Amino acid sequence: MINPFELQKERLLIFGEDPPNQLFQAYLLLIGLENFHVEIGSQPNSLLIRYSVQHYSLEALEKALTREGFQLEYNLLDKIKNQLIHYCEDVQYHNLKTPEPRTKNNSQEIFVKAYELHSHGNHDDTPKELREFK
Repeated sequence: MINPFELQKERLLIFGEDPPNQLFQAYLLLIGLENFHVEIGSQPNSLLIRYSVQHYSLEALEKALTREGFQLEYNLLDKIKNQLIHYCEDVQYHNLKTPEPRTKNNSQEIFVKAYELHSHGNHDDTPKELREFK
């Protein structure tokens, strides 16, 4: 079972200086999303966002903001970190869709199938006439 706290993400979006007032516009846009929390970040021109991987991904949010004309500004280390985040969130999202293996039931089925393959009961390779001879 997946821990729901592992699905909750907290990320920082950093916006460029131009165009002016884009941070406030992005804040107004993002605050309207369901299952999403946004607040002004601790760094200049930044927004702190919280979301669940079940509903959103950082990559999709960044692409949507860029399509709307917002300018995100990251240094090289931030870009590398974001690429790793994109990959991890993508894997986590796809793992959510994978059904969990039935470990308790599978172990019983394995033993049943193994038992069916082996001869069982009162089996003796000795010919019948020699078994009764004493």
